[in-house]
Amino acid sequence: MAQNGKIGVTTENIFPVIKQFLYSDHEIFLRELVANAVDATQKMKALASSGDFKEELGELQVRIELDEKKKILKVIDRGIGMTEEEVDKYINQIAFSSAGEFLEKYKDQIGSIIGHFGLGFYSAFMVSKKVTIDTLSWKEGAKAVKWSCDGDPQYEMSASKKSDRGTEITLYLDDDSAEYAEKGKIESLLDKYCKFMPVPIVFGKEQEWKDGKYVDTDKDKVVNSIEPIWTKAPSELKDEDYLQFYKALYPMHEDPMFWIHLNVDYPFTLTGVLYFPKLKDRMSIEKNKIQLYCNQMFVTDHVDNIVPDFLTLLHGVIDSPDIPLNVSRSYLQSDANVKKISTYITKKVADRLEDIFMTKRQEFEGKWDNLKLFIEYGMLSDEKFCERALKFALFKNTDGKYFSYEEYQKAIETAQQDKDKKTVYLYATDAEAQYSYIEAARNKGYDVLLMDCELDAHFVNLLEQKLKDVRFARVDSDSIERLIPKEDRVKLEMTAAERFDLSEIFKAALPKGSDWYVEGDNLGEEGDPVLITQSEFMRRYREMSALGGGMNFYGEMPPSYNITVNMDNPLIAKVIAAKNTQVKPMESAGEKPEELGKDATEEQKTAHDAAMKAYNEKKEAVEKAHKTDLAAFAGKNEILHQVIDLALLANGLLKGKALSDFIARSRKVVSDAYLK
Repeated sequence: MAQNGKIGVTTENIFPVIKQFLYSDHEIFLRELVANAVDATQKMKALASSGDFKEELGELQVRIELDEKKKILKVIDRGIGMTEEEVDKYINQIAFSSAGEFLEKYKDQIGSIIGHFGLGFYSAFMVSKKVTIDTLSWKEGAKAVKWSCDGDPQYEMSASKKSDRGTEITLYLDDDSAEYAEKGKIESLLDKYCKFMPVPIVFGKEQEWKDGKYVDTDKDKVVNSIEPIWTKAPSELKDEDYLQFYKALYPMHEDPMFWIHLNVDYPFTLTGVLYFPKLKDRMSIEKNKIQLYCNQMFVTDHVDNIVPDFLTLLHGVIDSPDIPLNVSRSYLQSDANVKKISTYITKKVADRLEDIFMTKRQEFEGKWDNLKLFIEYGMLSDEKFCERALKFALFKNTDGKYFSYEEYQKAIETAQQDKDKKTVYLYATDAEAQYSYIEAARNKGYDVLLMDCELDAHFVNLLEQKLKDVRFARVDSDSIERLIPKEDRVKLEMTAAERFDLSEIFKAALPKGSDWYVEGDNLGEEGDPVLITQSEFMRRYREMSALGGGMNFYGEMPPSYNITVNMDNPLIAKVIAAKNTQVKPMESAGEKPEELGKDATEEQKTAHDAAMKAYNEKKEAVEKAHKTDLAAFAGKNEILHQVIDLALLANGLLKGKALSDFIARSRKVVSDAYLK
């Protein structure tokens, strides 16, 4: 029976390729070998179920044995084993897997076989200097076979002393892979890759506490659960089962809000349980917490190509043999089945959310603050999910009351409709920081939404497209009268010189580093003297740029603010009166040269250009001198600085020396008022 030969490969360098490039992560060698052992065991069960094997099956399990000193690792099963011909066919001819033909023959007895590629066994050479196989087929009259290879295309095949059915693979670990000769490392790999495989996997012994230390007992330690909850029908499970399973997967996490049990067998096979986690901090979201399994064998926790991006915020397990994997089973490839699976999962998530909204509205509202980011992310990134979510997504106002989109439209459409027949949705991002603006809106009988999610700058744009005749405006983006204009407002009449002086004295007193746009308006005697707002358009697009919205042009611009000066306010009137008495009106730059006609001569054009240049130089000099006078006035006028600083303080813009000066000035004002 002794036989020497060369493994049927297309290149002499196949082993260096296997060792370095075939698998992206060397540690999965154990997963591959255990998966093969599980397959062999499952096949044995199928043979018995079909009646082809009539003897006693005995105990069916996969055993892992480790000799730490000798650096020898064994994977042992009592599955179908192999004959000499099968070893030659399936081991000596790389990538010729028996799974396909076996599955076809016994498809009624066994659901599926993990190994599809025939290369799993050779992953052993990533960590071994030598690998041996001792195997005995289940077939009557079969003889045991021993196969040995030192990590090159040369192998040796001979008779084996093995007397019981199954296969024993022995790895003589190389020096570079000494970590895999450590018990703790093997335990961690089995826990990661094999803890839900459908056949008992034994590694070591159960331990007990004795004489002040843990000692081994005689009982084998089974390291996996062969029937995880996703393999069972939902009717068999209680809430406690789902929560216990979640704790096993994520021991350091809070209990999830709720979960979805996936179970479909046509047109693809998919099972699993997905959990909605609680988000303690929305800025530290954990993705890649969904584990992908193939017939209970762990494949990866990167499922980006299987579920839509927004669903990667969920936790849990997906198990499907219909998801195509490459030879390493570590990376996913996209095909029609994957797209169908993705669509199905999205639909199931939407179904679950809508069901809770319809049947457990109070519970849904109680969980909304945790769900909001997830749902907004989904609506922004998945059109089909967005259409579904429009029915169950909620608004929350600054009073803590919740509304569906339809409910909110009906609640405010009369009071908050502007002159153009658009319903204006006012919103705040920080109820405390924007308190005064919220109060101003409430005093008008308006409602204000709380939109404090990181995605809301993008989200309001989406809602303006999806909701009919709706406009969103942040409550601090303008005066309340102009946020929801009921009629065309009469513009404040000011001369060009008055507008120039107003703008310059305020700009002179405002902090440097931002763009300030100053205008006067009539906001009533009781209105604030100065109102600082940010353009809804500019602020929204700056925030979108900060979140990576592809609008870097806006993100690179300095912040800009609108300064509305309330010309009705007595303090402003006093400032303007002081300016009029302390600052001379700007001198005239003279008459601007008239434009020349089409028939002007070259001499006339030259003379006109010279006159225009002189006029512009004079105008620039006059304006510069007048600006200097206005800046000098602004620097000395305490009322001007006080009303500006109050407005800056209300917007969180008063800092550093300016804040210190404001405090000192305020102390003086209080002292003057109460001590004199």
